[in-house]
Amino acid sequence: QVQLVESGGGLVQPGGSLRLSCAASGSIFNIKAMAWYRRAPGKQRELVAAITSGGSTDYADSVKGRFTISRDNAKNTMYLQMNSLKPEDTAVYYCSADIEKLVGLRMVRDDYWGQGTQVTVSS
Repeated sequence: QVQLVESGGGLVQPGGSLRLSCAASGSIFNIKAMAWYRRAPGKQRELVAAITSGGSTDYADSVKGRFTISRDNAKNTMYLQMNSLKPEDTAVYYCSADIEKLVGLRMVRDDYWGQGTQVTVSS
């Protein structure tokens, strides 16, 4: 089994910072792209940032210059450093990963999701 576990969410004042982590565990052969998504109340889920296994990154326009995505391949862990937080960043943040695992002699590739971590930006 493969699991993604997020941590680091919480309540922060506008202008503050938080660092989210997403740790992957289980029968993992290789992790390809990883990404952070968020879903605010009453809104659709949106892509926040993504990172390839080689370290190439992409960001939603709303977070460019404020958020930084990174990963530690040796630890199967991804991070999201969030600075200059705004009330509109309030959402449940989810991590996602494109993971390959060996099942018998077959390589199986699938997308996995974490359970989400709440980020609330409020004074």
